[in-house]
Amino acid sequence: MLFVSMLRPSLQLRVAQKQILTPGLVQMVTVLQLNRLELKEMITQEIVENPVLEESTEEAGEEITAEELLPLLEPERVSDPSDQQLLEAALGDAAHTNGIAGEVSADLGAESFQEAVDGGAAAGAEAAAADPVEPAAATDPFDEIDFGSFFDDYLDPGYKSPASESVEKPSFETFLSAPVTLGDHLHSQLSVSVLSDNIRDAAESIIGNLDEDGYLSASLEEIAGMGDHTLEEIEAALKVVQGLDPAGVGARNVRECLLLELESMNGRGGVAWQIVSDHLRMLEMRQYRELAKILARPMEHIEIAVKAIRRLNPRPGLRYSGAGARTVEPDVFFIKDGDEYFIQMNDEDVPQLRLNAQYRRMLDRDNGATKEVRDYVRERYTSAIQLMKNIEQRKQTILKVCQAIVRRQTEFLANGLDYLKPMMIKEVAEEVGVHPSTVSRAVASKYVHTPQGVYELRYFFSEAVQGPLGGNTPLLLLKRKVKKMIQEEDTAHPLTDDQITTALQHEGINVTRRTVAKYREDMKIPSTHQRRVRP
Repeated sequence: MLFVSMLRPSLQLRVAQKQILTPGLVQMVTVLQLNRLELKEMITQEIVENPVLEESTEEAGEEITAEELLPLLEPERVSDPSDQQLLEAALGDAAHTNGIAGEVSADLGAESFQEAVDGGAAAGAEAAAADPVEPAAATDPFDEIDFGSFFDDYLDPGYKSPASESVEKPSFETFLSAPVTLGDHLHSQLSVSVLSDNIRDAAESIIGNLDEDGYLSASLEEIAGMGDHTLEEIEAALKVVQGLDPAGVGARNVRECLLLELESMNGRGGVAWQIVSDHLRMLEMRQYRELAKILARPMEHIEIAVKAIRRLNPRPGLRYSGAGARTVEPDVFFIKDGDEYFIQMNDEDVPQLRLNAQYRRMLDRDNGATKEVRDYVRERYTSAIQLMKNIEQRKQTILKVCQAIVRRQTEFLANGLDYLKPMMIKEVAEEVGVHPSTVSRAVASKYVHTPQGVYELRYFFSEAVQGPLGGNTPLLLLKRKVKKMIQEEDTAHPLTDDQITTALQHEGINVTRRTVAKYREDMKIPSTHQRRVRP
């Protein structure tokens, strides 16, 4: 026999535990990872949006503290005897429904709940002698629909009074300056060039296919196939684009880019031109002696040409496409006073918040404020107090993290970068008593002014190199050692990665050749063969 089980909807009560971030906790995490400039912008925005927040000034004004407000911010409790009976009846019904105990509101404490029960008993005796309360009539769903707004939104009467029309004003963004891109710079030059319409359109297509470095990313055949231009028109337009500023734009490879720059400097046919045109690989290998022999030029001419080539820009469009300069202001100061270091937060120009006491009277029913107004003011005060607490929590967390940094990096603050010690975020988190992610947010995008200069707070955290003496050497200093050894090497006999590894191991730093090669590549240092200069 075949039995078919039918699925039917049912309600089930389950108990589960899960972590939920409250809005206050989300704001605390957000405020913690803001740097000084971002915090200043956020506070200014909150002052605009929250009427009970204002900037603390030297002028005397009506002010209220958070402690004075706390009793007024509790939710309003119902004290009407008839409402009390309904509350007790709801609690009693919930307690006997499906054997599930009713839940008491968290706003009612044990004493308040006992008083409610006692008062309910007395009220119940009085209600027995009184007339029964008639149940409220069921509301009609159609009464909840605002048909006036419906017709106003969907039926156009054909005429609106001037007062009902909102004049669209230009956005504030239209008044802000925008950075000049590479395309804008080239289009402005192309607009004043005397060209035929076909060549101009072809040049526009070429500009549209330039990458951020200024190189032509598509072939001439592809550009011609995308539009109504012949290959000859595309080639003529390419010469026009390559003649624009900056020199080298529109090139299809590095060699052509460098040649265009040399040509703009009237260097066509010179020694530098010949090296780039025919012997670029030898230039990369630094085979200057061979270049002198092949070109039949003295070594002095080769050295002058190499210096001229090094001054060329292989990425001419990057200055228009790259990210703009970022403003950096220290969030913390490490100030030396005698043999000790003091930590000072940079609170200059950061608005100091206070609560406006003028809205407190709106929390009182006797002043005639409606419940909606009281709830709104109560919510605004609660939000303002939460923000002020989160800003203070941010300050204290950053100060504790900086205190741990100063205790570990005293030698660096006194003597410089060579005395930087390895330090892990996990270690500082255990000392401060917070989660490692909290420390990571506290040091993110924040800078500190020290006697050795301005550094990012995250700069001080570096993993230690393993080895007999490597436990006291952070990875940053290991890279500096590798770079210094290469800078001091004999260019005729440059150090190999194995030789660098052996030298570091003699100093007690246990690293492998692969690790040294990785650090060398991270610092954009060429290989041994490419660094060799033949005598």
